[in-house]
Amino acid sequence: MIEYIPEMIDAGIDSFKIEGRMKTALYVAAVARTYRKAIDDYLESEDKYRSNMEWYRKEIAKCTYRQFTTGFYFGKPDESTQIYDNNTYVNEYAYLGMVEEISDEGHVRIEQKNKFCVGEQIEIMKPDGQNIKVQVLSMTTLEGEAVESAPHSRQILWVELSGEAKKYDILRVRKQT
Repeated sequence: MIEYIPEMIDAGIDSFKIEGRMKTALYVAAVARTYRKAIDDYLESEDKYRSNMEWYRKEIAKCTYRQFTTGFYFGKPDESTQIYDNNTYVNEYAYLGMVEEISDEGHVRIEQKNKFCVGEQIEIMKPDGQNIKVQVLSMTTLEGEAVESAPHSRQILWVELSGEAKKYDILRVRKQT
């Protein structure tokens, strides 16, 4: 429905529900952030909104992909508007965690959700739509032990990045194919 934001706003809709039940945290964050940017862009200028359409589609496709439909928005779907051939998700990115705290040295504390390693290139998702590529320079446990990888979900880590992250930024990594 991201292509129909002008129609929904012009119809008087002022609240959008982002599908999230049974979705990953990365999916919810990426979709909510993308819709927020699309709505703000449209309210600023329809031209800006239209010119960023490809970016919106790419951001949503990074966290999950299946063919998109308008669902029941334009009436009951029929055999020509429903997609039966592929209902599987292919996740292009993995959610690493959200920045919970920043140390005096600029290291970020996260509760790690998926495996990543020192030396890997990851992305910092900013609320304004920026995606900043950074390298993982080092990691330490809460006890101060240096580690090369974070294989255990929910492990609390201090991570040194090659770029600046702020509290509540989301970290993600592109999955290897």
